[in-house]
Amino acid sequence: MQSETAGMIVRGGVHKGDVLAVARVAGIQAAKRTPDLIPLCHPLLVGSVFINFTIEDLFVEVEAQVDTVDRTGVEMEALTACSVAALTIYDMCKSADRSMVIGDLTLWEKTGGRSGSYRRQVETDDLV
Repeated sequence: MQSETAGMIVRGGVHKGDVLAVARVAGIQAAKRTPDLIPLCHPLLVGSVFINFTIEDLFVEVEAQVDTVDRTGVEMEALTACSVAALTIYDMCKSADRSMVIGDLTLWEKTGGRSGSYRRQVETDDLV
C-alpha cells in the first residue's frame, strides 16, 4: 500500500466512506457466514467477533478474534473474517491505489476444540 493511501484511511479521505468501519462490519459478517463460503466447514454458534486494525505507513494489519461456546475451534471463522476485511479495504481504496497487495494470512493462536491449543512460534521472517 502506498503511504498516501494509508494516510487517506487515517484521515477519512477515501471517497467510499470510513474504510475501517466498513471493513470491520464485513469481517464480522464473514465470520458468521463462513460455513456458507467454505465447503465442508460446519456451522457454529459464533459468540463474538472482534476485528482490530493496526495502521502503519505502508500497510494495514487486520486481526480477528472469534469466540464460541461450541466444542470446536473457530479458526476458519477468524481467517475468513481477516480475508474479507482485507478485501474490503482493497475494494474501498482501489481507486486511489491499485498496487495494494493482500499479504500473509496466518493463524496465530487457537484454544479449545478437539485438537487442543495452538500458538504460532515467532520466527524472524514473521517480524519483517
